Amino acid sequence: MKKLLFKSGLYFILILIALELLVRAFHLGKDSPSRYIDEYGVEKWEPNQDGYSVTGNRRQNFSAYRINKSGFNSYREFNPTIAKTEIALVGDSFIQGFHQDFYDSVGKKIENQLRDVEVYEYGYAGYDFADQLHLLYQYKDTFDKIDYVVLGLRFRDDLFRGEYQVVHDRMRLESSLYKNLRKIKLLVYAQSIGVLDSAKKFPGKIISLIKGGAKNDNNVAKKETLVEKQAKQLKYIKNFELLIEKYGYDKSRYVLLIDKSKTPIDFLVFLENNHFKYIDFGESLNNSKIPPTLIFDQHWNNHGRNLIADCVVKAFKTFKSN
Repeated sequence: MKKLLFKSGLYFILILIALELLVRAFHLGKDSPSRYIDEYGVEKWEPNQDGYSVTGNRRQNFSAYRINKSGFNSYREFNPTIAKTEIALVGDSFIQGFHQDFYDSVGKKIENQLRDVEVYEYGYAGYDFADQLHLLYQYKDTFDKIDYVVLGLRFRDDLFRGEYQVVHDRMRLESSLYKNLRKIKLLVYAQSIGVLDSAKKFPGKIISLIKGGAKNDNNVAKKETLVEKQAKQLKYIKNFELLIEKYGYDKSRYVLLIDKSKTPIDFLVFLENNHFKYIDFGESLNNSKIPPTLIFDQHWNNHGRNLIADCVVKAFKTFKSN
């Protein structure tokens, strides 16, 4: 019996080692760059990192990333000057672009269409509008040299708070425990394809059984009423005003990148009445005969990024002519 248990344990370990080697050999597990909070309270990636972002259980999306000296995924370093013409793209994972090779990003596509213009991509997964304005405020000397600043804004996700604070939940991923676990590529791969989902839910199921198997009503999504929806929209618009008031907003150089089809009419009216410029990319993506997003993900695919670049280029030419 002891010999059987010993052999079973040994074979199990050998199988795990073999799977770990296979995952590494075929690069099935993504590389996760380290993040940090700089001296200005801005959360970003640690500079000078590179690796590969992998999505899907069959490596459905495989792309290279490169974190520059400023802490953002980009094909170039950021060095704005008054003498040059620059565009800054600021936003969340859509601007960060881990789903596309860093040398074929939205910024690079814009540069391919505009002569003598440098594009800086300040994208970071999870950035909301508070994160973005905090970044611009803390690095004011840098952004004051940039001619045109595009801020990605999704109304339903990016205006839930009217004041910036560090999101400590994300920084917990930089603990020694998580860093060491990320070194096990088999574990990273298993998590990415959902193998560990049942294990994560298991403690909750045990607690539910102990309590008599009562159904947890908190897990049941409640349909939002019209009154609740309107109240939320008013709160988000108020948060937008609070952030603008605190950090400032240069209407002559800043422009919002939004999807009008997914933006409440009240907020659009507010923007127009207060002379906030915006670029609507929704019409271009929605009218595209070719899918502009990844099959398994809401992020833009290569075609979608081409369309976004076209929208920004068109707006920039209008901006320059006025």
